[in-house]
Amino acid sequence: QVQLVESGGGLVQAGGSLRLSCAASGLHFDDRGIGWFRQAPGKEREALSCISSDDGSTYYADSVKGRFTTSRDSTKNTVYLQMHNLKPEDTAVYYCAADYGIDVCTYYSSDADRFSFWGQGTQVTVSS
Repeated sequence: QVQLVESGGGLVQAGGSLRLSCAASGLHFDDRGIGWFRQAPGKEREALSCISSDDGSTYYADSVKGRFTTSRDSTKNTVYLQMHNLKPEDTAVYYCAADYGIDVCTYYSSDADRFSFWGQGTQVTVSS
């Protein structure tokens, strides 16, 4: 059974940092691109980042570029999203997602519905 579990969310003051984890069972992250997404109440889902399974390339939305970094630990089969300089507008539920095959980062920002597996989400709340 494929399962993705996010963790690391919580309450943090503006300017602070959090590190989110996405742990996988039933699949190997080394064989897949992994995307990070978020959704705030009343707003559309936003694609944040993707890390490629092929060459390890990373991609970021303009809203988080320079503040967020995604990385992979193959030994732990875990993908991370390190978030710095958090802002109140970063408040949302954060999700990781994976799909069959490779090169999923080519469509993560334009067609996220193609991702087959999603975590349950972890809440990030940034206070001013």
